[in-house]
Amino acid sequence: MNNALKQYIDLHDEQQATIERLAPAPLNAMRKQARQVLENATLPRKGSDDYEATDLNAALEPNYGVNVNHVDLSRESTTKFRCEVPNLSTCLYYVFNDTFRPSETAGKSGDNASVESFQNTKHPQVLEQYYGTIARLDNTCTALNTMLAQDGVLIYVPKGSHTTRPIQLINVFDANAQLLAVRRLLIVVEDDAQARILVCDHTKGDRRYLSLETVEIYAGRNAHVDYYHMEESGMETSRLSQLWVNQQQDSNVLIDGITLTNGFTRNDYCIDVNGKGATTQLLGMAIATGTQHVDNHTLINHNAPQCQSNEMFKYVLNDNAIGAFAGKILVKPGCPKIDAYQGNRNIVASPTARMYTKPQLEIYTDDVRCSHGSTVGQLDQEALFYMQTRGIALPVAQKLLMQAFMSDVIDGVRLESLRERLRHLVEVRLGGDDLMCTTCELKK
Repeated sequence: MNNALKQYIDLHDEQQATIERLAPAPLNAMRKQARQVLENATLPRKGSDDYEATDLNAALEPNYGVNVNHVDLSRESTTKFRCEVPNLSTCLYYVFNDTFRPSETAGKSGDNASVESFQNTKHPQVLEQYYGTIARLDNTCTALNTMLAQDGVLIYVPKGSHTTRPIQLINVFDANAQLLAVRRLLIVVEDDAQARILVCDHTKGDRRYLSLETVEIYAGRNAHVDYYHMEESGMETSRLSQLWVNQQQDSNVLIDGITLTNGFTRNDYCIDVNGKGATTQLLGMAIATGTQHVDNHTLINHNAPQCQSNEMFKYVLNDNAIGAFAGKILVKPGCPKIDAYQGNRNIVASPTARMYTKPQLEIYTDDVRCSHGSTVGQLDQEALFYMQTRGIALPVAQKLLMQAFMSDVIDGVRLESLRERLRHLVEVRLGGDDLMCTTCELKK
């Protein structure tokens, strides 16, 4: 067992009574099994195989504080923080560290959709039915999250319901000491229902924080789910995130992970396509400079026939930044007529930046159309030269080419207002300016 894991197992054992007293029953029901899994678990280290570029043991090794008494540590009001998307009206909710808070626009998503904390949910049967059934404990970080989780956020969209406004959840780090926040999000979109969800990560101040996050998404028959995650956190913030999806027949799921600013990030995506005729789109992009580290691991399991999946991750790396991508598409036996594509495209803009990439296909049936590809390169020198001959300065030409490089991932965003906002944020980020919204008071 890694020392990093042992310190949290010891914490659990010492504080078990407090942890369980403040948690709902479904969370406590999973805790013992997660604790047993961690006894023999290990965390991957850098170089442990031919593509591992992230040392998860080092990420968890610092002695972060854990809020086992589950008190609200933040003194900030939701009225002070605005994560603006122009021309997009959202139902707004917050998680300050690990504590859920609605805003004045909460509860207006329409058609019986609800956003609640696990502790105060009006749908305990939904929490009991789905919690821990989509995520798998063979992922060490998911097991750690399950062992320590005391609360979470439930987004529930009943059968046939549509969210008339997108649901926006803002995760904010704001504490007086370095902190590990155990965050859990369960999204249940039942048959013939639709939901659009935007999650944003932000950090106040320059303390060291670690987000340990597990997200579970259930998409019922003919359900449509758009899930966007935008990370704009601080250089001292680390993020270990695992996202799990269960898709049923004819469901349509879009997952889009965007890293604009961060310190250290590892995202794991696992999508189980369990129903015939399902469509999956998995997109991601990262812009990393300085010593930032962004790692995405993906797995799409095609467990049913006649399904489509399209996956594309793009990185722009500069300075001493490190990027990593390891993706697998798995087609199970007896699942013909699968149309699947996986791509990873990367620009390494400095000689000291590093990109590690490993796309994979595993196919155990006939009559499929599957492909994958990966490229790592620099900006097109001929295009740069041409643009300079037309009077465009080199820094401007470089920024324009990087923006164009990211365009197809941005175009995959199905919310028009968010798509235009993302274009602006990418332009600002590539120009080296502050991404903070002008109306946000949190950092002032």
